[in-house]
Amino acid sequence: MTTGVLPDEAADRFATARQVADAVLFEGYVLYPYRASAAKNRLRWQFGVLVPPDWGAEHAEHSFQRTECLMEPRAGARLSAELRFLHAQRRTVQRLVADEEFETVEQLELPDRVVSCWDEGTEERITLDVDVAKLTDEGLTIPFSRPAHEETEPVHDAEGRQVGRLVRRRAGIEGLVRLTAVALDGPYAALRLTATVENTSTWKPDDAAADRTAALPYSLVGAHLLLGLSAGSFLSMTDPPEWARAAAASCRNEHSWPVLAGASGRADVVLSSPIILEDHPAIAPESPGALYDALEIDEILALRTAALTDQEKREARGTDPRAADVIALADTMPPEVLERLHGAVRALREVTDAGPAAPADPAAPDVPGTRPDTPWWDPAGDRGVDPEHDRVTVDGRSVGAGSRVLLKPGLRRTDAQDLFLQGRSARVEAVLHDVDGGVHLAVTVEDDPGADIQREQGRFLYFQPDEIAPLEDA
Repeated sequence: MTTGVLPDEAADRFATARQVADAVLFEGYVLYPYRASAAKNRLRWQFGVLVPPDWGAEHAEHSFQRTECLMEPRAGARLSAELRFLHAQRRTVQRLVADEEFETVEQLELPDRVVSCWDEGTEERITLDVDVAKLTDEGLTIPFSRPAHEETEPVHDAEGRQVGRLVRRRAGIEGLVRLTAVALDGPYAALRLTATVENTSTWKPDDAAADRTAALPYSLVGAHLLLGLSAGSFLSMTDPPEWARAAAASCRNEHSWPVLAGASGRADVVLSSPIILEDHPAIAPESPGALYDALEIDEILALRTAALTDQEKREARGTDPRAADVIALADTMPPEVLERLHGAVRALREVTDAGPAAPADPAAPDVPGTRPDTPWWDPAGDRGVDPEHDRVTVDGRSVGAGSRVLLKPGLRRTDAQDLFLQGRSARVEAVLHDVDGGVHLAVTVEDDPGADIQREQGRFLYFQPDEIAPLEDA
């Protein structure tokens, strides 16, 4: 086993996945408008925060992540692992009041920036490389620690005179990474890999009422794992092969979720992330740079950032170097780059069937088929569909506009608000067909006082046939 530095081939294997891993690491690091004074930047870091166990038990936050996934290593395969997280450090601002005498202040006003007190994040990595065969016995546990640290940085004005200093303090943190592997039952040479990351700090606050801000310097922030095989492959946890579905379903993942990462088509790298991702996640090629804002919408953020006042930009530059980079990016973005952010189509597919021909003579009687004078997305463009009169068979019963149904949102849904619709009765307003051949039922919830407004505006809730059950009409 080796720790500290990954072999070159393992580092190369992680290179493509690391771009997405960086986005996970800095997700929500600093939010628009990128100022320390903004209310949304007072409650920091929401993803992958592993707090000291004693504090977490009292405040319902977790101190560990557990990842389980399936892999098919070949003979002699080695597993590389890289734990990455941010180590929070407190930055305080001090003003020079006399020779070698400083006083702590909220901020320092400089011509180009306003320097404020702030919690910065320094990247930490824990790496190891081990023979897979060694994981099937007792497994492997790697404890790690990072010592407390303090440093100062002088702050100078435009003339180069020192006017203050920044004092940065990091608390000591401790943790461990535990790796084990167990062979699956059956004829396949597959293993269930379990990787656990724990914060083992013994820190307890002096004040029982200490808030989350006090615990962050002792926490692992944005914690996630990169796992790589030198020979063999991982199995997708989202879409495993049929023979592995039961084993994949029995895997226990807590506070993290593993997906295949790296170049599309490869299966030798897994990213286990506190943010739910799909297999082979990738940064949009149009993105000009990191904006650090949750659920980035690059075009909107770039335009809004460029529109900040000069004073707001000064505050952002003094908040954090990464925030300063965002301001510079927005201020210098060429028009052609901004235009590129306006939209991209990634789901085009080849059409091989031209469909029924439209009548050549506009005066000819209507026949089923496509009307050339109607946009493709308009239901009137296809005489073969009629949302108000079409019907679909559900549980052996015909359902269409006016039918009463029971709502039972399926597992494919990710909107928490759908939980409030479970078991509610609704009325079907239309049966719709999408361009991929799917069927959707537009519904209004019974006893909803806004149902009439929804009908008037054509704004409905949409469910698929397997997400409803027919009811007797009133």
